[in-house]
This record gives sequence, C-alpha cells and structure tokens, in this order.
Amino acid sequence: MKIEKELTKLYYSIGEVADMFDVSKSLIRYWETEFTVLRPRKSRKGDRLFTVKDIRILEKIYTLVKERGFTLEGARKELKATKVQQPLLSNDQIDKLLELRKRLKNLRDSL
Repeated sequence: MKIEKELTKLYYSIGEVADMFDVSKSLIRYWETEFTVLRPRKSRKGDRLFTVKDIRILEKIYTLVKERGFTLEGARKELKATKVQQPLLSNDQIDKLLELRKRLKNLRDSL
C-alpha cells in the first residue's frame, strides 16, 4: 500500500491515518502497542499526533501484515532486520525540515 496523497502536514490525527490505510483506529492503536518503533506524539489531551515518519512506519507494517501475510512477530523481526527502527533523522529534525519545506513552497508560490 502506498500513500497516494502528498503528506504536507506536520501532524495527522489517528482518524486521518486510519482513513489513509482504510483500517480502524483501534487497529492503529493496537499496532502501536505491538510495535515499539511506532511511537506517535500525544497532545495534552492525549490525542495521538502522527508525523510523516510514523506514517511511513505504519505503511511498512501494513504492507508486511496485511499484504504479505506476516504474523506480528514476523513483522517485528522484518522491521528490525530492515532497520526501520533506526531512523537517520530524529523527529525534531524531520519536523524542522518539513517546516522549512513549507516555507520554501510558500516563498516559491509568492514569486
């Protein structure tokens, strides 16, 4: 499953993410408990806030479990083997780059 729309926001709600993958919100919450690599931020109210990095991890989990038929344990091993758990950039760095991208697009559009 590839996310077809361009991910332009910094954070996405659990409902938006569930709609992207056409799964229930409870499945997203369950995967969060099963895969330690998936740790979305939470707002002060406790709402989950998913970054683009989180969505890419979910995309990999979805592909392994739903499309390729892996068990959850098998998917965990595959994620570990492909080093999805060790991102090259931290969440803060990704957030800063996304903000910079947004500013550059605005600057380009104003020219």
